[in-house]
Amino acid sequence: MIKMTLKILVLGTSLFLFNACDKEDDSTPKPQSTSINKIMPLGASRVQGSRPNFESFRYELWKDLIENGWTFDYIGTRSDNASYPPFNGKNFDIDHEGRGGFTSGEILDGINAWLDETGAPDIVLFSSPGGNDILNGGFSFNETISNINAIIDILQEKNPRVTIIIEQLAPGRSSFMTAEFTANFNAVNQEVITIASQQTTTTSQVLAVDMFTGFTDALLADNVHYNETGADFIATRYYNVLVNVLEQ
Repeated sequence: MIKMTLKILVLGTSLFLFNACDKEDDSTPKPQSTSINKIMPLGASRVQGSRPNFESFRYELWKDLIENGWTFDYIGTRSDNASYPPFNGKNFDIDHEGRGGFTSGEILDGINAWLDETGAPDIVLFSSPGGNDILNGGFSFNETISNINAIIDILQEKNPRVTIIIEQLAPGRSSFMTAEFTANFNAVNQEVITIASQQTTTTSQVLAVDMFTGFTDALLADNVHYNETGADFIATRYYNVLVNVLEQ
C-alpha cells in the first residue's frame, strides 16, 4: 500500500528530483465530502509536498482559510502523512490530489477515476499546469495545452458550476532555468490567460492566478519546489482569489 515514485531529470551531470516519496496510495476510498466549498488541490509535487525536504502551499492556505473563519474541505484521493502543527485548535486537512512527477497527460488519464472516488469539487486549485511536461523532456506545447483543456472539460462535466483557479506557474531556480525551459514556461503561462477566458462558461469560472511575478530564488527549497516562505507566497495568491469565490 506504499508506493514510491521517483522521477529524475538529468541536466548535464546533475540529478534533480521532481517528486516526493509517495506514501499516500491508500486503497480504501474516503467518504465523499458534504461540506460547502469542497476544494481539490490538483497537480504534481508542488501540491503533494515532501516535508521536510520541500513544502506544499496547502498547509499555509489551510491556515489562512481557518484563521479567517471559512467553512471548507480539501478533497482528493491522496493523504499527506507528513507532520504539521495544529492551528487554532484544528488539525491539518491532509486530503489532496497532488501526484509527484505527473505530467498533464497523466493527470488527464487519472482525473475521471479520482473524481468518481471523491465526488465533484466546488473549487479546483490547478497547480503548475504543464510544469512536468516541460521539465521531463519531449515537451509538446500543443499536446500540453490540449491536455489542460481536456482536464478542465472533465471538471466542468462533473460539476457545471465548478470554479477552477489555474496557475500561471512560478519558475524554477534561475540557475536551473535554461533558455528553453524559460521560453516554454512563458509560453504556457501566456496561454493560461487564453484558456481561462475560453473555458469560462455562464456557470463555471476559470480564473488565472499569477504565481510568477515577484517569485524569486529565495522562495525555493531546491530547483523547483517551495520552501516555507515560497509556500506562503503561493498560498496568499490563491487566498486572494478564493475570498471572492468561496460560499459563505
